[in-house]
Amino acid sequence: MLDNVVKTIINVSKSAVPQAVNLAQRQEIVVKILKELKLDPPQPSDNVDQVYVYALVEYGVGKDEPILKLFREKEIKNAFWSAYTNNSPISFLNEVNKFLNWELKDWNTLGNEIKESKIDIQSELEEFGRAFIRVAKRTKSSKFKLYPELNLDEYPDWNFDEYPAEFKSLIMEKIKAFCGREFVFEEFGNFIKGNPNGYFTVVGDAGMGKTAIAAKYVYDHKFPCHFNVRADGRNKPDFFLKSISKQLMKRYELQNPNQDNLSALLQKVSENLGGQKLVIVVDALDEVEQTGGGNILDFPTTLPDGVYFFLTRRPYERENKRLNVSPGVGMRELDLRVKENQDLSRNDVKRYIGFMLNADSDDGVELQNWVQERDIQKVDFVEQVADKSENNFMYLRYVLPDIAKGFYSDLSLRELPDGLQDYYQQHWVRMGMEDKPLENKVIVLFILVESRTLPSLEMIAEFAQQDESDVEDVLKEWVEFLSKQEVEGEICYSIYHASFLDFLKGKRKLDSTRRLFEEVNERMASDYSDI
Repeated sequence: MLDNVVKTIINVSKSAVPQAVNLAQRQEIVVKILKELKLDPPQPSDNVDQVYVYALVEYGVGKDEPILKLFREKEIKNAFWSAYTNNSPISFLNEVNKFLNWELKDWNTLGNEIKESKIDIQSELEEFGRAFIRVAKRTKSSKFKLYPELNLDEYPDWNFDEYPAEFKSLIMEKIKAFCGREFVFEEFGNFIKGNPNGYFTVVGDAGMGKTAIAAKYVYDHKFPCHFNVRADGRNKPDFFLKSISKQLMKRYELQNPNQDNLSALLQKVSENLGGQKLVIVVDALDEVEQTGGGNILDFPTTLPDGVYFFLTRRPYERENKRLNVSPGVGMRELDLRVKENQDLSRNDVKRYIGFMLNADSDDGVELQNWVQERDIQKVDFVEQVADKSENNFMYLRYVLPDIAKGFYSDLSLRELPDGLQDYYQQHWVRMGMEDKPLENKVIVLFILVESRTLPSLEMIAEFAQQDESDVEDVLKEWVEFLSKQEVEGEICYSIYHASFLDFLKGKRKLDSTRRLFEEVNERMASDYSDI
């Protein structure tokens, strides 16, 4: 049967369209193959063998013949179903590798064909598994679900990495050209040594590389993780619990954890640690949407020994911390904004710029040409761009490629790249400035943008002619976008990054010629004339 399926896939694919150039065209070929096999295209039965055939057809259009021949093998089909029912995709990968290594012993065997075709086996097995799950869902049969006896709408997590598929692309993107941050990982290592359990939090402004730090730690250690992403809706307690439950179940072979809360789940895990440590990495707590009281993401107030959380978040006011723990649970915050860590971060920024400047890539070559054409020393280039970045890795991520593309004539770097503009636009929306903001909110932000000195709370209230308590409430809303600095015994405020300030100055809602700001402008001008 599978021999005939593979032959039909190959023949129809070649005769229909040499290369399926778009999804619609590809689907036409799939339908034609299924009809030739006398199968109903839209509705497979719940027979496992038939679902396997449907999956092979949907996966196989346009694939190389050697990989199709692999999936027709009886041993491979049986190994797949065993791995599927046990939610263990890694075991399928291992069985396939054993099969291919055995095949490599003789010349002109399937193992050699796949090797010579330079086929990425892991990627292909992942893709086939996802195709099988898509077909299985169409059958609406519980036999393909994780817990058929409970009739839960969950399917195996067909992902060969030890971190979730939904975060894989994010992790891989964030670790590109990752440099330094050893001081963060060293501090966390010391925290683990000094505490039997606990919560370790990295705090920093937007763009300081917190997500990249979390991604690097997950990539290196393969610990369970959750990245809160507001845009994708992955930022609520129920999504977090579901994601972490699946990861812990897979890692520690737990039984039916879906009805457990996080405390009960971690207690089960602690019984399986055997002296090892469990670290759960959770990024961007500031992105979490959660109603009601209690700890953020319902984090437990107590933790079993050997269990740690590695967290990241933007700056926050104490009343918004939402992380209370019982005595004996370790707590430590590493603030990237303090002077000592700023200096260490600047060293990492310079390493990153140096890496990009010397990298064996198009950007590296173009950056070197840009520097040489302007007769700039590499060390000067690194220092000046580092100054401009103000330790903002997101700034570098967008600006360096634009320098390589020739969008700047010198190191003034005045115009913001489109990517950085979009990044700051997200901040603008988060500040509520697209929701018809109240007049007092607009005026306070205008003062922060237009002030020639670092204004204190008292100064801002005086310029705005608002109560200090009202101004303080506004500033608390924007704490993650502001830098605070003590000047002559007073806390003064500024926008956290110069390039973000430039972005704000271009906003029409903050145009200094608006009537709304006439009196504010006069009061500020009068005050500065006395300086």
